[in-house]
Amino acid sequence: MPAKPSSQAVALVTGGARRIGAAIARRFHGAGCRVVIHYNQSKQEAEQLAAELNGATVQADLTRQADVARLAQDSLACFGRIDYLINNASSYYPTPLPEATQSQWDDLIDSNLRAAFFLTRDLQEELKKHGGSVVNIIDAMCEGGMEKHSIYSIAKSGLAGMTRSLARELGPALRINGVSPGAILWPASLEDSALAQSANPEQIEAMRNKVLAQIPLGKLGTPEAIADATYFLAVEASYMTGSILKVDGGRSLG
Repeated sequence: MPAKPSSQAVALVTGGARRIGAAIARRFHGAGCRVVIHYNQSKQEAEQLAAELNGATVQADLTRQADVARLAQDSLACFGRIDYLINNASSYYPTPLPEATQSQWDDLIDSNLRAAFFLTRDLQEELKKHGGSVVNIIDAMCEGGMEKHSIYSIAKSGLAGMTRSLARELGPALRINGVSPGAILWPASLEDSALAQSANPEQIEAMRNKVLAQIPLGKLGTPEAIADATYFLAVEASYMTGSILKVDGGRSLG
């Protein structure tokens, strides 16, 4: 029988108010966990989801180290324990090399990598106490490099390296794994960006079809697929650590 969380278990999901993060929060809640939903700017969505799941919310700007330190303590204060840490929060936007800035570097590295590292550091003893685990949400597309997204790719590749390194360092008391999504949701940039606004519907459809043609399963995945993989690694995969599961419909096969 698959392992189950204890009746008192608590999952902290960073970036948990929307999209994949919200699906992860719902998955853990559906399995009996209490959830702490971290957000930065999506206060309304976070509070609505927390009301739906009888969860709690914590606000923190992950580009601010003081906020990351406070996030660990505020999250613990919600229910008195943390069993599962899901490092899902992420910033994503293009940074073509000629125009790339130091502020973009700081934002993307901090939100995707630095915050996950220090939050894991600050919560490791709490997680060990309850036989918990960490799951980092990475990105399957970064393995082959993402044109005009070099800083984002560096950050997510660093998160993969962190997953493997901390699995060695913190085992056997604490398991660290990763989920690497492929095309799951159309990026908000495809719907809301200046490119999308200037393109006609046929151009947007062509962009979508180009993506789908690269996926052997011929369709986008769902946030729930990522949530299921995350829950599996966090709770059920008792003999897995340092693993990164690709959930990409086969796109990485080339």
